[in-house]
Amino acid sequence: MAQYARGSAVAVIRLRNPPVNALSLAVLQALEDGLKKADADPSVKAVMICGENGKFSAGADIRGFSSPKRHGVALGPIVSLIESSEKPVVAAIEGVALGGGLEVALGCHYRVAHAKARMGLPEVTIGLLPGAEGTQRLPRLIGVPAALDMITTGKHIPATEALKLGLVDEIVEENTIEAAIRLANKVIGQPLEPRRLSLKPVPKLPNMEAFLREALVKVKRQARGCLAPELCVQAVRAATERPFAEGVRRERELFGLLLSSGQAQALQYAFFAERAVRRWAAPGGASWSSAAPQPVRKAAVIGLGTMGRGIVTSLVKANIPVVALEQDLEYLNKGRKAVMLLLEREARKMEGGAQTLDFHNPARLQFTVDFDLLCDVDLVIEAVFENMVLKKEIFHKLSKICKPGALLCTNTSALNIDEIASATNRPQQVIGTHFFSPAHVMRLLEIIYGRHTSPTAIATAMQLAKALKKVGVVVGNCFGFVGNRMMFPYVQQAVFLLEEGSRPEAVDQVLEDFGFKIGPFRMSDLAGLDVGWRSRKEQGLTGPSLAAGTPARQRHGQRYSPLPDLLCEQGRFGQKTGKGWYQYERAGGRTATPDPWLHDFLSQYRDTHGIQSRFIDQEEILERCLFSLINEGFAILAEGIASGPEHLDVIYINGYGWPKHRGGPMFYASTVGLPRVLAKLQKYSEAHPDVPGLRPNAFLKKLVAVRSPPLKEWMSYLSHQSPKL
Repeated sequence: MAQYARGSAVAVIRLRNPPVNALSLAVLQALEDGLKKADADPSVKAVMICGENGKFSAGADIRGFSSPKRHGVALGPIVSLIESSEKPVVAAIEGVALGGGLEVALGCHYRVAHAKARMGLPEVTIGLLPGAEGTQRLPRLIGVPAALDMITTGKHIPATEALKLGLVDEIVEENTIEAAIRLANKVIGQPLEPRRLSLKPVPKLPNMEAFLREALVKVKRQARGCLAPELCVQAVRAATERPFAEGVRRERELFGLLLSSGQAQALQYAFFAERAVRRWAAPGGASWSSAAPQPVRKAAVIGLGTMGRGIVTSLVKANIPVVALEQDLEYLNKGRKAVMLLLEREARKMEGGAQTLDFHNPARLQFTVDFDLLCDVDLVIEAVFENMVLKKEIFHKLSKICKPGALLCTNTSALNIDEIASATNRPQQVIGTHFFSPAHVMRLLEIIYGRHTSPTAIATAMQLAKALKKVGVVVGNCFGFVGNRMMFPYVQQAVFLLEEGSRPEAVDQVLEDFGFKIGPFRMSDLAGLDVGWRSRKEQGLTGPSLAAGTPARQRHGQRYSPLPDLLCEQGRFGQKTGKGWYQYERAGGRTATPDPWLHDFLSQYRDTHGIQSRFIDQEEILERCLFSLINEGFAILAEGIASGPEHLDVIYINGYGWPKHRGGPMFYASTVGLPRVLAKLQKYSEAHPDVPGLRPNAFLKKLVAVRSPPLKEWMSYLSHQSPKL
C-alpha cells in the first residue's frame, strides 16, 4: 500500500509493502490515488514520496514477472503521472531504490538520498530491461555512458556516486525525509519544465554512433549469448535517436521480447533456485528449520597452496580471525607472501582499503607451523592436496588438539568424507567444504555431509558460506559429490570425441558458443592435466599399478581413453608447462593456440588403435557432452545425493561456468524436453554400448513415461524420498 498524509503544504506519499516496499499492484494503485488526491487538493503545494522503514523501494515483485498479465506496463504510466504533476514531487531515497523503485524516483522532479542509500536497475540480471521508461529517462539525466553502464550490468551504486553522476540532487547524513520536505517547500512555485526528464534531450557525445556500436560489441562479448544486455543497449540507443514517446514504445517492445524469451524464465528460475537451496535437508529429518549453527569466532586453514590461500583470503574478508598453518617454514613463507599479495589486491578493490581488512594484525591473521595453536579455534578447514593417507593423518592430529566443539572441515573435491572422519574421535563434527578455485572469487561452496555429520555441523557450514558471501549447497557423500561427478562423463565424452575424429578447439568452440566461459580442454589446461593423472594413478587406472595385459582403451569392461595419460607422460600438463591440449606462448602462459603437434599425435593415435576418423558435427558434440552430464544428474537425484534439481543447477551455474541464461543443466533438460534427451541418449548409447555414461538413467526413463512433469514435481516421482545415508 502507499499511505497518503498531508502536513503543511507538502503531501507525503509513503510506499508500504514490507520488507522492501515492492511495487505490487496494490502499492501502485495507492500511489496513483495519492497523486490524484494531492493534485486535486488546493492546499497542497508540493508532494514528497518516500518508503516505509528506511527503504524507498526495491522495485517490482519478481514473482509478478512470470504471470503474463502483469509488469511494469502498469508502472510506466504512473511514472509519467508523477512527472506531469503540476506540483513539484520530491523523492526521499533511503536504503535502496532499485528497478521500478528507481524508475519512480526518476519520474520525480527532485531526488534527495541518504548517504548510505544504494541505487540501481538490476532487471538485466533476471533477463529483462527496465520496463517503466527507465531506459529513456536515465540517459537523459546522467548521459549515455553512465546510463548504459548501470543498465547493462545491473550494478548498485552508492549515493555518493549517484550525486557525482547527477542522479540525485542532494545527499544527507541523517533525516532524509525532513531534508526532502525542506527541499519541496523551497521549490514551490518554481518552473517544473526543466525538471521533467521526458522533455530533456539526451546529452550529446561527439561520437555517439561509434560509442553505441562499441558498447554493443563489448556487451555481446561479455554476455556470451545472453540477450538482455544486448537489448538494453538497443533501448538506450532508441533514447538517443527517437522522441521520448517513441523511445518508450521501443522499450516496451524490447521488454516484451525478453519477457517471452526462454532466457528471462531461466534467469528467474536461477534466482529462485539460489534461494531454495538455503532451505537444506539431510537424512534423519535434519533441516535448515530445526538446526542452529555454532558461532565461528576464529578459524584455521591447513595448507597454503592455491586453494588454502584463497580460503584464508575469503575468511579475512569476512572479518573472521584466521590461523594459517603449513608443514614447514619454507612452504609457510611462500604461502604467507602469496596470501599477503592477494589481500593487498582485495583491499585495493574495497572502499576503506587495507585498514578495513587489518590483515597485518596478528590477532586477525596468524601464520604458523605449530598445530598446537589450533587448540582454541571454532572451525578448521583442511586444504592439503588430494591424498587420503595425508588427510587422515591430519584429521587424527586435529581430533587430539582441537577443542571438543570445533568443526573439522575438509576441502576435498572427491574423496570419501566418512573415511576421513573415521580417523577422528568426533565423526559428527566432520564435514566436506568443497571450495572452487580461485576460492576468494568463486561463489560456490559444496557442503558434503557424511554418515555421522550432525545437523549443527551442516548449519554451521551453511552459515559460514553466508558469511563468506558464497552460495552453500548441501549434498551427500559419493565419489566426486555432485559437481565433479557430473563433470566426469562430460569430460570423458569430450575426450572420446577427439578419439573419433574431432579436435580440442572444435569441441571447446561448440561449448563456448553454448555459453560456457571456457570449454573442457581449455579448462583442463588451466586446472593442470597432472591433477587428474595423479587421481587416475591412485585409482589404478594407469601407471605402474595397472595390471599387465590390460587393453589400452578399456578398464573394467568399459571404454577408457588413455589420451590424457599419454599427454602427461610427455610432460604436457597444460598452462603450467606451456603445452597441454593446446600450446601457449610460454610456461605459465594464458593464450591457447591449436597445436599442430597434437593434431599429428591424434592421427597417429587413431592409426595405432585402428580408429576410423570421421567428421563430427556441432550437434553431436553438444549433445554427447551435455546429455551425459544431465544423465549423471538424474542418477544423483535418484540416489538422494541432492534433494532436488535446483541444487544441481545452482552448483553448475556458480561453480562450473554453466551459462546462467540457460538456467542450469537440469532446467535446460526440461526446456529441451526430457523425451528428446532420452531419445538422443538411447541413440548414442546404441552406437557406444561400452560407455555406461550414455545409458539413460532409470529415473529419466520414469519421468518420460509419466509424460515429463514440470521440474519442481520431479522428486515426487522417486520411489524413496529420504536422502542416501
